[in-house]
Amino acid sequence: MGFSADSGSLRSGGTPVGAPGKITQGAAAEGGIGTSTLRPDGILKVTGEFAYASDLWHEDMLWGQILRSPVAHAEILSVDTAEALATPGVHAVLTYDDLPTGIRSYGLEIQDTPVLAHGKVRHHGEPVALVAADHPETARRAAAKIKVDYRELPVITDEASATAPDAILVHEGRDDHHIGHVPHPNVVHRQPILRGDASAAAARADVVVRGEYHFGMQDQAFLGPESGLAVPEEDGGVHLYIATQWLHSDRRQIAPVLGLPEDKVRMTLSGVGGAFGGREDLSMQIHACLLALRTGRPVKMVYNRFESFFGHVHRHPARLLYEHGATRDGKLTHLKCRIVLDGGAYASASPAVVGNAASLSVGPYVVDDVDIEAIALYTNNPPCGAMRGFGAVQACFAYEAQMDKVARELGMDPVKFRQLNAMEQGAVMPTGQIVDSPAPVAELLRRVHAMPLPPERQWESTEGVDVRQLPGGLSNTTHGEGVVRGVGYAVGIKNVGFSEGFDDYSTAKVRMEVIAGEAVVTVHTAMAEVGQGGVTVHAQIARTELGVTQVTIHPADTQVGSAGSTSASRQTYVTGGAVKNACALVRDQVLELGRRRFGTHHPAWATAELLLEGGKVVTDGGEVLRDLVDVLGDDAVEVEAEWRHRPTEPFDLRTGQGHGHVQYSFAAHRAVVEVDTELGLVKVIELACAQDVGKALNPLSVIGQIQGGTVQGLGIAVMEEIVVDPKTAKVRNPSFTDYLIPTILDTPTIPVDVLELADDHAPYGLRGVGEAPTLSSTPAVLAAIRDATGLELNRTPVRPEHLTGTA
Repeated sequence: MGFSADSGSLRSGGTPVGAPGKITQGAAAEGGIGTSTLRPDGILKVTGEFAYASDLWHEDMLWGQILRSPVAHAEILSVDTAEALATPGVHAVLTYDDLPTGIRSYGLEIQDTPVLAHGKVRHHGEPVALVAADHPETARRAAAKIKVDYRELPVITDEASATAPDAILVHEGRDDHHIGHVPHPNVVHRQPILRGDASAAAARADVVVRGEYHFGMQDQAFLGPESGLAVPEEDGGVHLYIATQWLHSDRRQIAPVLGLPEDKVRMTLSGVGGAFGGREDLSMQIHACLLALRTGRPVKMVYNRFESFFGHVHRHPARLLYEHGATRDGKLTHLKCRIVLDGGAYASASPAVVGNAASLSVGPYVVDDVDIEAIALYTNNPPCGAMRGFGAVQACFAYEAQMDKVARELGMDPVKFRQLNAMEQGAVMPTGQIVDSPAPVAELLRRVHAMPLPPERQWESTEGVDVRQLPGGLSNTTHGEGVVRGVGYAVGIKNVGFSEGFDDYSTAKVRMEVIAGEAVVTVHTAMAEVGQGGVTVHAQIARTELGVTQVTIHPADTQVGSAGSTSASRQTYVTGGAVKNACALVRDQVLELGRRRFGTHHPAWATAELLLEGGKVVTDGGEVLRDLVDVLGDDAVEVEAEWRHRPTEPFDLRTGQGHGHVQYSFAAHRAVVEVDTELGLVKVIELACAQDVGKALNPLSVIGQIQGGTVQGLGIAVMEEIVVDPKTAKVRNPSFTDYLIPTILDTPTIPVDVLELADDHAPYGLRGVGEAPTLSSTPAVLAAIRDATGLELNRTPVRPEHLTGTA
């Protein structure tokens, strides 16, 4: 197992230092699907030897810097770059007027995001100008010398100000395909879902429970900042080395702005230090390329942490209004809900997030009568888009709080109440789609409920009190007095893959040849490895399908077809499916080659079911026919092919009905917390999880994904929130000093119970894993805090002042 990266001092057009090399996984990483094969990059990452995008280097490169708006909404009256251009060491200063083509905006779906602001700025931190200089400090100083005259405008920060009859339009003259279906131009997208008769069902309910919930703006908080290196090419094109989630989507948006055909925008994935949705949109990709093409020199851009908070989208904050009804015996009768998502200044992925929030707003429960509406707003708050869970997280927080409320109103155990209403295979979603694979919701709840509880008063021992085990930790605020334990449960449902009719496919190129007397397979995809472990799984699939030990993973780039985004828990399903499919096509060609060369030597070549195992061609009875080395000889077999999952369809814009999702995943959590009720401090003792993964292709990686998603859900429960001033729409806490994320000291024990019920429609029966645990961990923690304190707690994150009544 190893990783190689080119090094040395290189000139323009050469390969930069830190550019990715091929990853070869051999005997030390032996193992096909179902084994806990170690990651080829794991040791390098924990020892600090892995090359991230921020480590890229070119000997004659310049440094790029962005000037950002200090205000959230303003007219730009003038931009003066003269002093910046006169700064020694500065090679270029670009504004909107310097852009090379008439295409000056971009976007994942709606192209409403300007490359550089023109006429006005719409959010705090919006890019206004670019600088390229021979040193990063020179670039920063020059950017600070650019004089921009702003005339501030009133800010739109919530639904009331966005949809008022006289509201300022965030985007005037909208002509996108959503505008004809929204009630106001400041609504990005609206998705209703109507099924049955919710009002009539409400009249039959014995109990009706209502709640209003508020979900804070969460940052992806990846540790590796946005980074990239753009290198101009001799043919007039550009080669961009970048940390991203979707190479081909980036290229599709970059090329028109540069005025280049897509084949002249070459992209290679560089080391990615986390993503979680925050790299699905463009950050500095276009900016670095513009500066490189203008100067004729490689240009590197690396955001600092402050810039990173402004340089990517965040999770949508939300206001959620829910009404549930139930009969006295505990059966849910109806749901009415309204979900308002704040999309900020630009659309990003908001339309798709709206579809997810609406279609998954019922949760993993059977409710026949629903009246649902979800919308996303345009405001002057920071842009929001993709983040792990993608609209389902906000909904899960609300519907699980409602489940506890309804159970309490009925005097029922909250777990049994959920099990009574849990969906199963064959259930009908509120969109009319039948769940046609296992949906073990009640079983997951049973399993997580059956796990042993952690011992009481763990902080006590014969040696005294261990304050590290108490709320407040080493701040030594309590020795156990005023500390109350609480236990809470939650379960969630998340879709897997792109939805609503999107052509969701991936491409894989697989090559088998003899190298140094051994059959070796090379797998080449454009999949962005952002930490999820796809490079490990692709090698496992190749070993399983082609019976070899040595597998080389080619660096991800645009020299192969698109792999889609590393998001929506889709890569193992879709790109894994593409690798499996390409391997099968290679296997067919290898066997055909063997038949041509050795078919007369043994009748089994023509009559038996043949497999590739252990570097040999064998019959299904285990008889060895030939070594792969002999079959291949000097030939190489290579196949590049696309693979698609089952098609989906858009939701009806009036009723929300439609086969919108390809697969569903389910996870349940039990949280155990201890709360210092006097100071409002919370210690999460345990976050147990049970999840159905269909088939664990790499059990160790599956556990890691579940635990990682769980911790991210813990963060939004008790600490994470981007705070935006409601009067100015300016971000108050753009740093890891003031935006807190869980550390190892905050992370509880996370026991995991993995259930494997195969989805027959998916490769190997697998389910996407990474997002589902992010859903249910948050409401489980909130439920546990409510259990400890008796407080209603209808917002995230919970802060000490919410528990002490001092908010």
